[in-house]
Amino acid sequence: MMQLLFWISALLILYCYFGYPVLIYLLAGLFEKKIDKLPIEPTVSIIISAYNEEDCIADKIQNLLSLDYPSSKMEIIIGSDGSTDKTNEIVQKFSVPILAFYAYSQRRGKMATINDLVKQAKNEIIIFTDARQSFEKNAIRQLVANFHDQYIGCVSGELHFKPLTVAGGTAKGISLYWKYEKFLRACESKFQSMLGATGAIYAIRHHLFTPIPQNVILDDMFVPLKIIQKGYRAVFDADAKAYDIVADNPQEEYRRKVRTLYGNYQIFWILSKLFNPFSSRIALQLFSHKLLRVIAPFLLIAMLIINLYLVNISSLYSITMASQVIFYTLAMVGMTTKQTKYGFLKIVSKLCYVPYVFCLLNFSALVGFLRFIKSEQNVTWEKAREQSSV
Repeated sequence: MMQLLFWISALLILYCYFGYPVLIYLLAGLFEKKIDKLPIEPTVSIIISAYNEEDCIADKIQNLLSLDYPSSKMEIIIGSDGSTDKTNEIVQKFSVPILAFYAYSQRRGKMATINDLVKQAKNEIIIFTDARQSFEKNAIRQLVANFHDQYIGCVSGELHFKPLTVAGGTAKGISLYWKYEKFLRACESKFQSMLGATGAIYAIRHHLFTPIPQNVILDDMFVPLKIIQKGYRAVFDADAKAYDIVADNPQEEYRRKVRTLYGNYQIFWILSKLFNPFSSRIALQLFSHKLLRVIAPFLLIAMLIINLYLVNISSLYSITMASQVIFYTLAMVGMTTKQTKYGFLKIVSKLCYVPYVFCLLNFSALVGFLRFIKSEQNVTWEKAREQSSV
């Protein structure tokens, strides 16, 4: 029985991180659903929920105003969620007819702000974005072209990370992880639908919007999944680009992932019917990509504990035990090794940043679960702008 449990755990881990990507790639190739994408110019409302964004909100507005899209068909709606810095003052300096600004005195959280702003939106397409990231000049045109297809209800753009001058292990690991996630999202989009959008740049048909429960953490997962539940597709478009700087602060990335994975558990609970393979077109994707990902830390712990009991049974289990010890040792070294361009430490860094970020993400999933069962995660988000090398 112990051996069976060990190998079930091992196979589920391998399927989650390696088997499923191969499977969804093959399914996307064999059963790709083409998108009838053609240039169109529907009216669009750009929604931004902002909190203490004085360092970037002016650049964001300038970026949106410079986009290649008719201003007569565009409105920008910004809501300040109880900002205590100069965000309100900066936005109010923009005297632009297409810009509407709502300053909420009480901080209620992003979802409450989004719900209020969508009520104010007048146009056919809603585009959600954050204050920090910038759009490619043609990003809106690329997004809305997908809505020529009547079956498309949600479109996510692609977030590109600008390289840091000196990238630490966390930044490299997160960049690699993000490329892996974008590959899965693209394949899932071709096969059926993506499971979550990129919060920095995604669009929906206005009439398909479902008000978001105020305690929900992930609008960019809840909104697309509700649209899928209504029978529409949610797709990924790599030609609609936004840009950001990858986090190189492990503490910040840990906090971000704990919050995100807590949000995954929320979505599983709220939209549990989507796991039913007899009524949901994305049941396989949800189980393989999302559910297995958040239970992976429990499988990894089970493998390690069971392996301790099996290590004397055969040389095979001695090898698997040694492999796990080496992997986790590399992760621990990666946690303390700074990026360098000199000699041996450069080699060590390259060897260790992937195990380190893998363990960081899985530990975040474990903490996210504990917070979910204790209902400890706040709906508001305290940002940390600093970047540091690790």
